[in-house]
Amino acid sequence: MRDTFNKMMGKTRYVVCRIMLHLGGSEVAPILGVLNRAAREAIDTEGDIETLGEGLVEICQTLLQYDEYWLSAANEGDVFWSEGEAGDYVNELFTDSAQRYLSEPDFGSDSAYDQPLSIPVTRNVVVMITVAYEGEVPDLETDLTNMNALKEGFKALINLHYKHKLRAIQVHFSPARLGDELTNDQLLQFYPELIPL
Repeated sequence: MRDTFNKMMGKTRYVVCRIMLHLGGSEVAPILGVLNRAAREAIDTEGDIETLGEGLVEICQTLLQYDEYWLSAANEGDVFWSEGEAGDYVNELFTDSAQRYLSEPDFGSDSAYDQPLSIPVTRNVVVMITVAYEGEVPDLETDLTNMNALKEGFKALINLHYKHKLRAIQVHFSPARLGDELTNDQLLQFYPELIPL
């Protein structure tokens, strides 16, 4: 009822959603390279939405290519008619994602040079994508805990970038650095909402 009233009043509909995807297997480590490159570009351009969107497209396309390694997922979100309230929820999800185990990359140190020659390769990667957009996207505003729905969700994110409807983009991932490892126990502890696909 409120949705219809707000539409009649010409108000802008904002949606904030977060998708979590757990990938597993010995071949998932290269995804960290794509994620770290996108994070570096986002920092270098000081969060320019166009650059963030291009990074998001690359991440979504990479995840779609790695769909055989998808193990579990979760998603959440809400609809707002106030940009301020939507922004508050984006910040809340950002803080939550950033506090998850090993989800903050460390670009400030030269730790790569101190690494031993043989680096343990993680078998688990969790990607957390939070976006805010204008309008209505049924493929994102549904339960994404099955393979087909999740694929359509990632395609919808790509389309939102090309339609210039994205207002905020945040990507967190764990582990955030090569050489760090996310164990099965840590997965259960820090990502309890993940549902097997």
